[in-house]
Amino acid sequence: MRIGVPKEIKDHEFRVGLTPQGARALCGSGHEVIVEKDAGTKIGFSDALYREAGAAVVASAREVYVCDMVIKVKEPQPAEIPLLHEGLVLFCYLHLAAARQLTEQLMRSKTICIAYETVLGTQGDLPLLIPMSQVAGRLSIQMGAWALTMANGGSGVLLPGVPGVAPGKVTILGGGVVGANAARIAIGMGAEVTLIEQNAARLRHLEEVFGAQLKTRYSDPDTIASCVHAADMVVGAILLPGKHAPKLISRAMVQSMRPGSVIVDVAIDQGGCAETSRPTSHTQPLYIEEGVVHYCVTNMPAATPRTSTWALTQATLPYALTLANKGIRRALLEDAGLSSGLNLYAGHVTHAHLAEDMGYPFVALQRALV
Repeated sequence: MRIGVPKEIKDHEFRVGLTPQGARALCGSGHEVIVEKDAGTKIGFSDALYREAGAAVVASAREVYVCDMVIKVKEPQPAEIPLLHEGLVLFCYLHLAAARQLTEQLMRSKTICIAYETVLGTQGDLPLLIPMSQVAGRLSIQMGAWALTMANGGSGVLLPGVPGVAPGKVTILGGGVVGANAARIAIGMGAEVTLIEQNAARLRHLEEVFGAQLKTRYSDPDTIASCVHAADMVVGAILLPGKHAPKLISRAMVQSMRPGSVIVDVAIDQGGCAETSRPTSHTQPLYIEEGVVHYCVTNMPAATPRTSTWALTQATLPYALTLANKGIRRALLEDAGLSSGLNLYAGHVTHAHLAEDMGYPFVALQRALV
């Protein structure tokens, strides 16, 4: 199989879909890897390293997209849409529930779209989302603390406080991978941390992990409203795989927050969990609405692209090898977890949650492959 790795062109996106070591593994299995020039140069993966791994380095994205499968990080950007073609396998993050126009463009192109964020593991987890969720969760507190500074419109609260001055209050909505990692960093910084979750078993687990350092609350509208009102920083860490994030933070709740407080909406890829959230970029990451500073960057892990690329390739490479070694049809039919990552196939919506959110007919895998 010919496998292409383009240079990412989303704002400040310096991650790359495959490390040189990943390219070596695919080439060692008999596949041809084509990497766009300077795809990984900014994070220390030179073109020479890819060549040494057995990959070919080409001058343009057009030469990459003629391949059978493209492995990348983020969804295709407008300049990449004309390069898509029928039968191309696109293996990357897509987050289509919040991107109707992109979904329609991909359907028209008849590409085969396998989304990292909906691939299921053997335990029902999301193995290709977990590494970036870990990064985003940890970054959320770092970025939120930065947004709290007065120079950024924040209230001037230092999260750990100082002797004689109370620490800042952090409220985290969601106790999954993002929420747990956000809690780890916030607690480590010395903040007062409350985590809200609707799964009682998960709450018990998090309390066992963090002990009395973490306050846990069961999720209901009144609890969310009171904790958001009291918080210096709110982290939105909600995920419903393949679906829009629920709007758990109303505009009225945002209005109740002290001016200069911060919302870091990690759920923005799936539409965001606050009514006041809208996508931002690393170039312009912040805006103020209802007196509250919002950080809603859609590709947060790109802030630490070297760490993120290592973590991502470690997770995605076994699946890439399966797709390349077995071929697309066989790989999807034999691996139910991998097939759950299939969002679009030949113009059909093949993920039930996405079809429901978008209002499109759902076409099961076996029918789509006919």
